[in-house]
This record gives sequence, C-alpha cells and structure tokens, in this order.
Amino acid sequence: MDGSTGSIEVICGSMFSGKSEELIRRIRRAMIARQNVQAFKPEIDERFSPDDIVSHDDRRIECRKVRSAEEILPLVEEDTKVVGIDEAQFLADGLVEVCERLADGGKRVIVAGLDQDYRGRPFEPIPQLLALAESITKTMAVCMQCGAAANKTQRLIDSDERIVVGAGEAYEPRCRKCFRSPQSG
Repeated sequence: MDGSTGSIEVICGSMFSGKSEELIRRIRRAMIARQNVQAFKPEIDERFSPDDIVSHDDRRIECRKVRSAEEILPLVEEDTKVVGIDEAQFLADGLVEVCERLADGGKRVIVAGLDQDYRGRPFEPIPQLLALAESITKTMAVCMQCGAAANKTQRLIDSDERIVVGAGEAYEPRCRKCFRSPQSG
C-alpha cells in the first residue's frame, strides 16, 4: 500500500440514528475530493438494495457485498484511499483485523454499525473498533415513545436470535427510560 497515514473512523449508534447517512456523506465528500473510494456491506443486508448502501431516507451509494470481513482485503484495490463499511455488526470479530491492516496500509477506513444489540448489550465488533479508532461519531435517534434522544434499539418482533435483519417493522429507537430489555438472552 502507499505508505500514507491510515486511520479508522467509527460511526455508531442505534437503528434510525443516521449511521448509514453519515457514512454515505463521508464517502461522497471523499469522491468530491477525487479520492478513490470503495464501499462494502454484508451480504445478509438486502433490506433496501442488493447493490447499494442505503440510508433510511433513501440516500445511496454503490457497494460490494461480502459474506465475511476477510473477503474485503483482497477486494480493496491498491489505489483506493477510502474504504467504507456499513452494517459492521454483521461482519463479526474478523473485521477488527481487516480494519487494522487497511489503516496500517495507509487507507482511511470508515465503519458504520450498531454499538448495542436488541438487548442493549455491546454488539461486537464495534466496541473493539471503538478502542482502536482515531475518530468516533456516536449518532442518536429520536425515541418513538417519548421523543427524547434515543441510543437503544427496541426489537418489536418476537425472536431470541441476536441477528434479525429488519427495519421499521421490526425495530424502533428508544431512550434509556423507554427501552425494555427482553428477559431472555
């Protein structure tokens, strides 16, 4: 890689807090600056588009789908300056090493993902990435119960699975006071 200083930026928060929107904004700014950019998302996330990172307000940017974090490294081209990764919580702990290797190689790595699961517990690999990041942005949503700032994701459907891909039909943002952690898990 080219030897310039790399970095890791993490954008985290609850669902509906603008994480993907912020990732797309940063990628677009890099493109305006004529930097070569590549974006990735997990194959499991096909909610809005199979080939784009899409925000809830329908902003979008083209991306490559991957089954695992390890698939990203061989796909990143030598002249790429910025690597964007959405829905990082679906890429498991292997993402930490991938981000470190990219940043060590001079790439600016921008990662967006949930920092808490539906139980309100830390959602790996985001906590590990937060410890390594040069820059952290915590986004907040609006609580759908009381209107306060929300940093938790309330699951509305019945499932004990940690990962259930969904949007407004399955989740809503909640503040600490209105959030109800499920008894199981």
